[in-house]
Amino acid sequence: MSKRERKRIISILLIILIFDLSTKFLALKNLSENESIAIIKNVFHLTLVKNTGAAFGIFKGLNSFLIIISLVAIALILINLKKLYLNSKIKISLALILAGAIGNLIDRLRYGYVIDFLDFRIWPIFNVADSSITIGGLLLAFSLLKKKQCFP
Repeated sequence: MSKRERKRIISILLIILIFDLSTKFLALKNLSENESIAIIKNVFHLTLVKNTGAAFGIFKGLNSFLIIISLVAIALILINLKKLYLNSKIKISLALILAGAIGNLIDRLRYGYVIDFLDFRIWPIFNVADSSITIGGLLLAFSLLKKKQCFP
């Protein structure tokens, strides 16, 4: 990995992590659990939820299992980020997924749950880390489909 790519990945990680952790801190500080504040009534609310599960509430209460899965995913991403033949879009997508995974892992280790607060009413409540994972996953899928062959 070039020095430039390393800087880009570290920048993405830091920006996402700082934004994720600071917004979660503000949500915890300013909202009570399950309290909802309408930003755009019936469209977008801030609603504090302490999520003990994974995406869409699966694996509720299995914090230790989710910590192990997160650590394995983080390790696999770190190993793959070092691959020289991956293009920059794939590396950026992995950096986004990595940042989100680390942000949610910090919550799991610190609190025993993930802090979710972005509530669009038509979708499960989520956070910045979840958004980063989703955007990274979509970018990765698009890049792999467009390239058709990721590995030499």
